[in-house]
Amino acid sequence: MALDSEGGYKQNNTIYSQIFAKRRQLTGTLTSPSLPALPLPTLPFELIEEILARLPVKLLLQLRCACKSWNFLISNTKFHKKHLSLSTTHTLHCVSYSFKYVLKSYPLDSLFTNVTTTDIGQLKHSLCNVSLVGSCNGILCLAVYYVGSALIQFRLWNPSIRKLKELPPDKNSRDRLPLRGIMMYGFGYDVVNDNYKVVSVLRACECISGNFVKKDEVKVHTLGANSWKRIPMFPFAVVPIQKSGQCVSGTINWLVSKDTEKSQCFILSLDMRKDSYQKVFLPNDGKVDGCSLHLSVFRDCLTVFCGDDVWVMKEYGNNESWTKLFTILYRPAFMKAIYVFKDEQVLLKPTEDWAGDYIFNNCRDGTSKSIDFENTPEVCVESLISPCP
Repeated sequence: MALDSEGGYKQNNTIYSQIFAKRRQLTGTLTSPSLPALPLPTLPFELIEEILARLPVKLLLQLRCACKSWNFLISNTKFHKKHLSLSTTHTLHCVSYSFKYVLKSYPLDSLFTNVTTTDIGQLKHSLCNVSLVGSCNGILCLAVYYVGSALIQFRLWNPSIRKLKELPPDKNSRDRLPLRGIMMYGFGYDVVNDNYKVVSVLRACECISGNFVKKDEVKVHTLGANSWKRIPMFPFAVVPIQKSGQCVSGTINWLVSKDTEKSQCFILSLDMRKDSYQKVFLPNDGKVDGCSLHLSVFRDCLTVFCGDDVWVMKEYGNNESWTKLFTILYRPAFMKAIYVFKDEQVLLKPTEDWAGDYIFNNCRDGTSKSIDFENTPEVCVESLISPCP
């Protein structure tokens, strides 16, 4: 639907003008001294809400101009949550660099046909490094690392509605600290408190009386707050296999091991409501090569790739609910599976010691397609949820 300069819909060559013309034709034919004109049928507002909740975001943003009642409905946070619960459109996003950082969008429906990308925004200047932390309910979390500085800034961005929120920096962190850096991080939704949180795990190494002393800390930022809160550190020493955590059921989950040999692996879970930790054991007690493991999310369930096997935890926290979904038929030795989509389609990523394209593999028919991503992509659902409280 086209919009005029004043924000209203053009009446010429639109479906509305056709409807009005058809109505005049019908009422003109049926009108007589004894037969009044037939009014157009109207839908209950509850039914209109059900219809609108199933429309794509781009169209809904345009329909806010239709009338005041529609604008009020589409702008309501309760409607945003309802639309999210019914949303089936997913897009794959990847950060690309060419003199400036650009977030590119890949429609999932085109991955096995002709891949088309859309530049959906620039990410500031080139004197920084930008990476994707994760996504939750349509919001992407990005970490910006400034060159020559230990300062890291997090940004929340909903690419569907183009809303950006820059989180305040940690006032207690020092701008320059060469021996300090983020070890692990995560972004998720606190279901109980109805809020979004960013978690950063910082490892500090300071020289005290000639000795280097490790000082690790975990900090949490709640969306809408003006500062970061420090919470207790992990109750046990771990080595991260994946730096970015996965959000499921109000928790952030990291794939870790007990030692650098990655012989005993498990999932470290942080409850965002209680700020407490627990161990979640992997299928087969995690007695597999850590290099072949990868933690992900599929249909709101924790998912683990163990070599060629794809496992899903149907009931979060219940180790007995691990169920094998399928086995990947084609996986080169230098590739690691990192995402699973519908119809047994998986995304394979080159291992750290191998340079090459990503591969989309259809495990049902064995077909595959290579795509040149510059960085690990992130799958994000389309939503109206705003990162700006």
